[in-house]
Amino acid sequence: MLNISHVLGSRLEPAFSERIHRLEHHNAVDIVELSAADLERQQLSTITRGGEELKIALPRHQKLFDGAVLLLDDVHAIVVRAANRRWLRLEPRSLNDAIELGYQVGNLHWRVRFEGEALLVAIEGRPENYAVRLGELIWSRRVGMSVLEEDTGADAL
Repeated sequence: MLNISHVLGSRLEPAFSERIHRLEHHNAVDIVELSAADLERQQLSTITRGGEELKIALPRHQKLFDGAVLLLDDVHAIVVRAANRRWLRLEPRSLNDAIELGYQVGNLHWRVRFEGEALLVAIEGRPENYAVRLGELIWSRRVGMSVLEEDTGADAL
């Protein structure tokens, strides 16, 4: 059993995202899927998708969240995924905005799916972090943004 005593950070943070991306190419990122209720807990025992048993005991000032990095070393990582998937719905206002949005999202390696003319991005962490990364596209209202919640039945590409 692996004891987890603190959250290292978010998988979206630059300090972690590149390393985790490299590990994903080697199938070395294990996921622990937690319900909304479990995300609120400070202590719990669970099993990752890969079968590793975890005992999580966090200090009071830390919380679990979608995209939380629990373990990261040179050979593997363990990341939290919320059981209910949240999606960021991005709606470009023009063809040029759609092309720029696609370019940005592709470079950031975000997991996406398509719904008509909207691009849905799987949220791992805080939605406002995504708005910051897309910057001017969101602030100038060239791309509309909203948050959707759904069950894990949705598959991201």
